[in-house]
Amino acid sequence: MGSWLDSITAWLTVNPSWLGTAIFLVAFLECMAIAGIIVPGTIALFAIAALAGSGILPLSEALLLGFLGGLLGDLLSYFLGRRFHQNIRRLPGLRHHPEWIAGAETYFQRYGIASLLVGRFIGPLRPMLPMVAGMCDMPFVRFAAVSLIAAAGWSVAYILPGWAAGAAIRLPLPEGFWPEAAVVGAGLAVLLGVAVQSSVRGKRYATRLIALASLVLLIAVFLGWPHLAHFDQGVMTLVQEHRSAAAENFVVLVTGLGDFRTQFCAAAVLLIILLVTRQWRHAIFACGVTLGAALINQSMKHVFARARPEVLSDPLLTYSMPSGHASASFALFMTLAVLAGRGQPVRLRLTWLLLGAIPATSIAMSRVYLGVHWPTDVLAGMLLAFFACAASLAFVQNRQPLPALPVRVWWLLLPAIVALLGGFAFHSLAHGVIRYQY
Repeated sequence: MGSWLDSITAWLTVNPSWLGTAIFLVAFLECMAIAGIIVPGTIALFAIAALAGSGILPLSEALLLGFLGGLLGDLLSYFLGRRFHQNIRRLPGLRHHPEWIAGAETYFQRYGIASLLVGRFIGPLRPMLPMVAGMCDMPFVRFAAVSLIAAAGWSVAYILPGWAAGAAIRLPLPEGFWPEAAVVGAGLAVLLGVAVQSSVRGKRYATRLIALASLVLLIAVFLGWPHLAHFDQGVMTLVQEHRSAAAENFVVLVTGLGDFRTQFCAAAVLLIILLVTRQWRHAIFACGVTLGAALINQSMKHVFARARPEVLSDPLLTYSMPSGHASASFALFMTLAVLAGRGQPVRLRLTWLLLGAIPATSIAMSRVYLGVHWPTDVLAGMLLAFFACAASLAFVQNRQPLPALPVRVWWLLLPAIVALLGGFAFHSLAHGVIRYQY
């Protein structure tokens, strides 16, 4: 596979005008039924995205092409299943590998709409679930709505890392950037390893261990941020180089999701619904995460009093670490992800956390894009939310596991949260408001 991939990237280097087409086609094949299992699209997509990040293709175009290619793969797979129904099992490939569709069918029957969101990030299931949805006559409008969200998140998660790697190699970054980036990456890798291994092995102390690891890393960032100046400057250079008027309004919309008023109202709606539906333990957990993250954030911000990248006119609004947008957004979306994963297998719970991290990361990085927070501010806010989430969950599960949230509660919760976040975001966009107080 190495020589095959090398030949493709070499050809694209000589013919950069085809790079956008290559991203679209690989994304399409990766999400297309049967083909997505056979073609090693994930590795190819990373390599091609890295080539795009070397200065050939803007990030916005790469993300859009990946989104459109993945969406087209979903739609064709869906209509393939809708057209052939059970006869799909006789198609070449599936005839000799019935297990490919059996696993996806079981997964879809068990989790329904959620399977299309979560399964998007599970390699063997990704290309098969849309076809199974068509086989089961899932209404097209419902499928299309879910697929739009899943394809957008998948495009960011699978294309952005490769593109950023290509851009980082191309740009003249500070001399100490890579060693410091390696330290940050190693710390996050340790946290991820602790979370995955302790959860997969079913350790009773898993959440306590994750809380401890998050706290240790948070303290390390607070004590060590003066020694990560090259990392801050390098990441800021990567992000700021691609500022454009076309993207400005979109980033304002995204950052509006993380300001104080929006996050306060979202947390309030979450708690009210949990209390009204008498989900007492779930409400205690959600309150511990959101309120705990907010209180710790404000305390630390005033203790460390770190200046922002841009000095604002109001001296009371210049404190930077940790980023309140990062801590609040990660606290909210990690809470929702944990609640969504209760009562499900470990791999599915971890995938829900990955899904929750996508919008939270987008909100957090919008602050770096706008130049009002350092990358280490965002990192500290994220770790703070991880600590609050794991500590609150460990407290609530001290005697028995937190049960799954009833489906009827989700039908109240999700529309309310989505409507509230959407309303505040567009209000911020319409008024050109970028809130710095967090």
